[in-house]
Amino acid sequence: MKIVQIIPELAAGGAERTTLDISRAIIESGGSSLVLAKGGRLVEELQTDGAAFYSLSLDSKNPLIMWKNITAIAEQTKKFDGEIIHARSRAPAWSALAAARRLNLPFVTTYHGTYNSSSILKTKYNSIMTKGDLVIANSHFVAAHITKVHNIDPKKIRVIPRGIDLDGLRPETISDDRKSQVSSRLDISLNKDIPLIMMPGRLTRWKGQLVMVKAMDILRQRNIVAHLVMPGDAQGRDDYKTELQNLIAKLALQSSVCLAGHITDMPAVYAISDIVVSASIEPEAFGRVAVEGQAAAKPVIATAHGGSLETVQDQKTGLLVDIADPIAMAEALQRILALTARQQKEWGRKGQKWVAQQYSREQMCASTLAVYHELLKK
Repeated sequence: MKIVQIIPELAAGGAERTTLDISRAIIESGGSSLVLAKGGRLVEELQTDGAAFYSLSLDSKNPLIMWKNITAIAEQTKKFDGEIIHARSRAPAWSALAAARRLNLPFVTTYHGTYNSSSILKTKYNSIMTKGDLVIANSHFVAAHITKVHNIDPKKIRVIPRGIDLDGLRPETISDDRKSQVSSRLDISLNKDIPLIMMPGRLTRWKGQLVMVKAMDILRQRNIVAHLVMPGDAQGRDDYKTELQNLIAKLALQSSVCLAGHITDMPAVYAISDIVVSASIEPEAFGRVAVEGQAAAKPVIATAHGGSLETVQDQKTGLLVDIADPIAMAEALQRILALTARQQKEWGRKGQKWVAQQYSREQMCASTLAVYHELLKK
């Protein structure tokens, strides 16, 4: 089995991490893996796993570059003797589909997000992600979304939830040294007597960081002391980062709210946390943060839409709250903070068990390889 995966960049993110997980599974099953992307911090890890990598400007939406990428993808795939092309993002998927048709190879897509379909043009642009011979949706929410928006045959869709590294997220596997290193990386003074709320995610408005800052102000008004750390890259959204910093300063929350930037050792970040939050104001296609928080045995809070409705068991492993509502978020935080340490651990244990049953990386990889085998048999 020789699989070519197409993605804009190998930076931090759920789609990028899934690309590496599937690449590793291909190799471990005796196959060969090639990833085409612009580059990124995960390239070294990919190659260490034994995969091939070739750099192309697959992050570009310039029509001329996208046209040139058709030939480049076809050439690299043919050189690799690729048997399937798997696209994971819209712009490069247009080039990848043309390359696959040129080579007469099976084409598969993974619909990683809901994408903006506010106009006919945008819906048409997004529709490339439904043009695979088979289409992988990373949640039932996404499967329903693409069936409705793009009116495709549900028989083409394979629902494969994103897989989580369960063993790597277990708190008992995180050494004190790793926890100490990640604590020192943060710009906030950590005190184990003060609860630590963690909300990972790239800095973009729809992830809900502004909502969380306002919720922290409400907690302070109620005399509830806690720290909030928000790890994540701005990825060029400097205006939004400045807006966040200005709000934090305006509310005088500099001593309790931290924009931590990119942190590599996320398992250690989860390990030092007391609560993990996903406050997205637009629906998450899957919601990796809430799942990873549960895998790390932490109570979680997530907004009640999208994939989180599938991944969080409300009132059992965490709480689902109203969207873009700082008061509802503050009340959920207050409720979990009011639990005893034993009760919080019990919620965490239930979440860990739930995620292990539903969202293991092994399940995701096995299901994806099964899709490849299905395509090759056809």
